[in-house]
Amino acid sequence: MSDKTVYILLFRGVGGKTQLPTAPLREALSAAGFENVATYINSGNAVVRTSLGRDEVISSVAQICRDKFGFTKAIHAPTLEEWTDLIAKNPFPHAVAVPKFLHAAVLAEGPAEESIEAVQAFAADGEGFAVIGKVAYIHTPDGFGTSKLAEKFDRLIGVENTARNWNSVLKLRDLAEKAASG
Repeated sequence: MSDKTVYILLFRGVGGKTQLPTAPLREALSAAGFENVATYINSGNAVVRTSLGRDEVISSVAQICRDKFGFTKAIHAPTLEEWTDLIAKNPFPHAVAVPKFLHAAVLAEGPAEESIEAVQAFAADGEGFAVIGKVAYIHTPDGFGTSKLAEKFDRLIGVENTARNWNSVLKLRDLAEKAASG
């Protein structure tokens, strides 16, 4: 096994007016020396393999995105191991049956207990919300777009974050595993 780490790059706030085109992003990351670069849908997801540490990866990728694409928002970079752990710790295993209604939000740091309680207060009957380490799990069985919990989450959680639905979570794991073995 190599001494290289696979990182899943999660770009916050891509979509709408903020674009990060996948093919040029792959090319720029590869040109910068990242290996086994892959992107997933045009909503701010990439996978890279490198011997760099997380801080160096984020710094390098942030500079590429700023210089080439004018993108200046936050970038999160969990490792494949951390991502696998995120999947394993899902507190709503029944929710994976309809993966578009289950989201995992990667948090920059653990939120304050008061922030967790403030978000939880907006959970409707049947909805689920839990924070495990630096991941918030949000289950909205009636739809993410219609949920007060989902609407209030970003403002109330109190820490920088970026969320992906469970379909994306699993696809990014698959891409990361492929990058690790390739």
